[in-house]
Amino acid sequence: MSLSPGLPPDHAIGFCYNPTMEERFSFLDSHSHRVAAILTKPSRETDKIAVLCHGFLSSKTSSTNNALTRMLIEQNIATFRFDFFGQAESEGPFDQITVTVAVEQAIAAIDLMQQKGFRHIGLMGSSFGGLVSILTASQRADLTCLALKCPVVDFAEELRLEFGEEGMAQWKATDTIPNIMGGPDRVKLQYAFYDDCLRQIAYDPARSITVPTVIVQGDQDEHVPLHQSRQLYEALRVKKHLELVPGADHQFTKGQDFIRMTQVIADWLTRHLTSTQR
Repeated sequence: MSLSPGLPPDHAIGFCYNPTMEERFSFLDSHSHRVAAILTKPSRETDKIAVLCHGFLSSKTSSTNNALTRMLIEQNIATFRFDFFGQAESEGPFDQITVTVAVEQAIAAIDLMQQKGFRHIGLMGSSFGGLVSILTASQRADLTCLALKCPVVDFAEELRLEFGEEGMAQWKATDTIPNIMGGPDRVKLQYAFYDDCLRQIAYDPARSITVPTVIVQGDQDEHVPLHQSRQLYEALRVKKHLELVPGADHQFTKGQDFIRMTQVIADWLTRHLTSTQR
């Protein structure tokens, strides 16, 4: 099955849905933080849903999340998108975010979807959201499948490579980091985030994942080292697939790269969520 998003990432943000099919609301995580979310349902009743986790300094309405929502809705699969702590519309100062808090929010999102009657749940994460999704999936036996877009597996290593020794020292001294998405201003982020990352390296937890998993990454990714995806792939003990997109960067900036990435992920989620074997 081949699903096409039809539009490159620059246009994905403009996708609109029938308002009768889309519900915007907030839920509370285990610490009573308010988490902003969007539940999008197809016109026909379904018990299948994909929970979509966005990347660092991104939001629930990222290009990838919006494109996947449109593609999955066409296959009668709902999606649930939410903003992590301190990002976009969710509560909390961003500088206090940790991987641990993000995982707790992903777990709360899945629990909420189960309460709403969804029996077949796929989990998808982009970059930082990929790390969160790996750690979340390693703690649950009730998911149907997992899809990872250029996932961070060891964020502490990526940050050291990104900032260098001098940049790490500046972060520790100022509790600010460069905007890794290219913005001119430094971003407030407590150094405790790095300490938490050291406790949340996902290679070993990945061995506990019990559902089919796909990894998609560009072989010219300028942020997440390719060896992280390769080592993650080796750690997984389930049905798995690693899709390396030649020439693609971290953002899948080229239209054809974005289309290939979203096709692979949507196909994987659709295939496993609609399978009669689970």
